Amino acid sequence: QLQVEESGGGLVQAGESLRLSCTAPGSPFRIDAMAWYRQPPGERRELVATISSDGFTTYADSVLGRFIISTDDRKTTGYLQMYSLKPEDTAVYYCNAGLLIRPGKLHDSWGQGTQVTVSS
Repeated sequence: QLQVEESGGGLVQAGESLRLSCTAPGSPFRIDAMAWYRQPPGERRELVATISSDGFTTYADSVLGRFIISTDDRKTTGYLQMYSLKPEDTAVYYCNAGLLIRPGKLHDSWGQGTQVTVSS
């Protein structure tokens, strides 16, 4: 299975920062477009941020100005840089990436999630 892998979660205090990574499953696969979702305890999964194949980004209102979504130049790894974290950012964070298999062929891939816990 072609699955991206998240990493970088952890326990931090309010006001601190974390950077999540989303790694493609090796050569020759590349990330074409990507989104980060999160699921707080007992709640539904929600969209946090997206980045298109040409670098256009969108953000949920709750994270606008605090989170930055990006990919590396080779598009093998995507990131979610999170600043000024709040307790309400506590959630399991999931990466959803469109992996470019070959020209014109994309594979939709989800990671297994990484836990982010923000203490007050």
